Formats: sequence, structure tokens, C-alpha cells
Amino acid sequence: MALTEVARFQDLVEGDLALAFLRAHGIEAELAGRGHASIDPVMQRALGVRIMAPEAQREEALALLARARAGEFATDEGDDLASRDAPAHAAGGLIALATAATGSFSGTSLPRRLKPVHWIGFVMVAALALTWLLPYLPWS
Repeated sequence: MALTEVARFQDLVEGDLALAFLRAHGIEAELAGRGHASIDPVMQRALGVRIMAPEAQREEALALLARARAGEFATDEGDDLASRDAPAHAAGGLIALATAATGSFSGTSLPRRLKPVHWIGFVMVAALALTWLLPYLPWS
């Protein structure tokens, strides 16, 4: 059984979703490139992953993917994800910024001391935190 490329995705998750969709509709598809995509995210973006299907089912697979992209299988239920809580989302971003600004991403397990340049970064992140969170504070 000769396989031919049906679709190419830059993201492993998108490839897996499309593969599951095709298999649910009776297409005997495979995902080529899962190995390099799951090991090295940079290679995943560079090479992508490919959905391969038997030549006899290629046209049917292409038609199904085209119908899915057109939204034919969408439902009116909407998204079941809760909307982001703005203060919590801002706080998470500030924690990441503070970690980067204070030098905590260096690659050793030795105790770290904040250098003056890191203190400047920490003060800048604290100022941004106050700017972003001030409207959400209960006393403002």
C-alpha cells in the first residue's frame, strides 16, 4: 500500500488532530515526522509533520480536510474554555518577567546572588507590575 502526502502541519498537535479526524472518517492515515517533532520543537517548526494516506483514499482525505477548514463540522456550542482572568494572566506574565530579569534562568544549581544589573531588571518588572495591576486592586 503506497502512501502519499495529504497535508502538512507545522505543529504536532494540529497534525494529531487532523489525523484523528481523518481516522474517525475511515481514512487509514499516518503521521510522518512525529519523532523529530516530539524531540526537537525547532525541527518541528522547520520541517513540520505530514499526514500520509493511501493513494486510493487521497481525494477523500483532501475533501474531508477542506470541509473541516471551511467550518462544516463546527457546532454552535462555542468554546468551553473559560475566559482568562486578566489579573491572574498579568501576574503569571510578571512572574516570568521577574524570573528572567533577576537572572534566575541561568543554567547552574549553585546559589545565585543578584547582581546590580539584575536589581535594575527587578525594579523595572515591579514597576510594570504596579502599572498593570493597579486598576484591579480593590482600593483603586
